[in-house]
Amino acid sequence: MTSTAISAQGTDISIGTGTGAAKTISAISLGNPTIITATTHGLTNGDVVTLAGLTGVDAAVLNGQAVSVRNVTTNTFAVYIDTTGKTITAAGTATSVSFTSIANVRSFSGFDGTASEIDVTNFASVAKEFVLGLVDSGMLTFELDYDSDNSGHIALRAKQVSGSLSGFKMTLPDATVITFNAYVKKFSLAGGVDAVIRTSVDLRITGAITGL
Repeated sequence: MTSTAISAQGTDISIGTGTGAAKTISAISLGNPTIITATTHGLTNGDVVTLAGLTGVDAAVLNGQAVSVRNVTTNTFAVYIDTTGKTITAAGTATSVSFTSIANVRSFSGFDGTASEIDVTNFASVAKEFVLGLVDSGMLTFELDYDSDNSGHIALRAKQVSGSLSGFKMTLPDATVITFNAYVKKFSLAGGVDAVIRTSVDLRITGAITGL
């Protein structure tokens, strides 16, 4: 059987560095994917937007999420978050996020979080019983060759110093777009004889990961 493996070569990791104009959401069709109506939104496939202002008891599933848009038409786009059976209503806004590519990335690993275990064992149990709690989305760690003039490196360092939250986007060579919010916990430098200066970055992900 021919391998269907995805090459890592060509992967891009980018950090959110700005926002565009908010697009008004006038309707929403729940399901998987979720279809959002925003008249003449001007978005293209792969753009990332932050959703806000939606209402309903399950609105938190979408509000605050930075998501890649797909299946774009003139007035609609899809986001791959499952809202089947949820109660979410428009109006709201979709604000585009601009990203700066982080140069010279050599390797990455992460998205390694796990759900907590909740012990629900009781007197009628014949063995320990558990249900899964909330998912911890974990960390993303990557190594890069340092460039003090690269805008992506400058943005990473600034976020590490300020301790503020930022959006991130990873685009794989097969056009898969993974988005998430994270804090830059570590931005370290290392060097040696006959070697370039390397940087190790630790991102602490908060909230859900979309597109993975």
